[in-house]
Amino acid sequence: MYHLLVVDDEEKIRRLIRKYAEFEGHKVTEAENGMEAVGLVRQNPDAFDMAILDVMMPELDGFSAAGEIRKVSPMPILMLSARGEEYDRIHGFELGVDDYVVKPFSPKELMMRVNAIMNRARPQGPGGKRDVVELEGLHIDFDARVVTIDGARAELSPKEYELLSYMVRNRRLALTREMLITNVWGYDFYGDDRTLDTHIKLLRRSLGPYSRFIVTLRGVGYRFDA
Repeated sequence: MYHLLVVDDEEKIRRLIRKYAEFEGHKVTEAENGMEAVGLVRQNPDAFDMAILDVMMPELDGFSAAGEIRKVSPMPILMLSARGEEYDRIHGFELGVDDYVVKPFSPKELMMRVNAIMNRARPQGPGGKRDVVELEGLHIDFDARVVTIDGARAELSPKEYELLSYMVRNRRLALTREMLITNVWGYDFYGDDRTLDTHIKLLRRSLGPYSRFIVTLRGVGYRFDA
C-alpha cells in the first residue's frame, strides 16, 4: 500500500483518483493547490510515498510545487496537465518529475503508471559486496543510488538515474528504443519516443564530459560505450 498525495484544484479529479487509488488499497491525502501540498510535505517529508500534481493550479502551480517538494523529499512525482507541449515535459523532467500524464486521462492507466513508478523506486535488499561501477571519472554507486562526476555528486532526477543505470549495466550493447522504454518505463508505458529522447538529452547534460559515452544509433536506439 502506498500513501499518495493528490494535488489538483478540481475536486472531481481528486475524487476520481482517490476512488481508483483506494480501490487498489492505497491511502490518499488531498490538497487543492500547490501551496497546501508543499506545506503538508514540509510538515512531514516521510509521510508520502508519491505525489500526483496538477500543473495549472492557483496560488502555486504544479511545477513550482514540484521544485519545492524536491528540496525536502526524494519521493516520486507524477504531473497531470491539460497541456502536452515539449517545453512543459522538459521543464518537468528537469525538476526531477518521474512521469507526465496529459488530461483527459484513463484512471486505470494512471494507476498502472503509479504502480510501475513505485515498483522501480522501491529499494532493493542489501547485498554483501557493494555494487559500484567506475568508468573513467564517472562513478556509480548502485547501492546508494549516487552518481559522481570527477569527484562531484551529480544531481540526477530519478528517471535519469534509472536510464543511466540500465544503460551502464548493458554497456557496449545496442539498446533499441523499445528495449529502453520497456525496461526503464515499463510495459505499461503509453507515451511516445519523445519522452525517451528528452530524457537522453537531459542525461547527457547531467553527465557533462561523459555524455560522449551515450552513442546514438540512428534508426535503432542508443549504446552506452565506455
